[in-house]
Amino acid sequence: MALLTAEEIGAADDRRHEDVPVPEWGGTVRIQSMSGTDRNSHQAETVILGPNGRPKGIELRDQYARLLARCIVDEQGRRLYVTDKQIQALGQKDAGVLERLAKVAKRVSGMGEEAAEEAAGKSGAPASGSSTTG
Repeated sequence: MALLTAEEIGAADDRRHEDVPVPEWGGTVRIQSMSGTDRNSHQAETVILGPNGRPKGIELRDQYARLLARCIVDEQGRRLYVTDKQIQALGQKDAGVLERLAKVAKRVSGMGEEAAEEAAGKSGAPASGSSTTG
């Protein structure tokens, strides 16, 4: 297989999505995987840093709404929830529905419990080093 160029990587349509029925809301929502930038931003606003700059906890306030705001999109892939006011309004929806959708958002974005623990500095896994193959 040939090595990809930067242009080929940039042109690749690699964002996944899943349409999820939400009978409580009377329809379906599209959950799209986060970009790497979105995921990093989400993790940065989720981790609480201590005075020494090291992670000391996780910010749980509106956690589902903040995650879903990055993942609920329209048919063109545009986010439906952008402003703080919109995200807060989303957070007022039924917790069970938000949790169910958040599980889908985490799955399509490649996030699991171990990813959350690693972001908070609680992972028991050793730091990965660089590796080369030849």
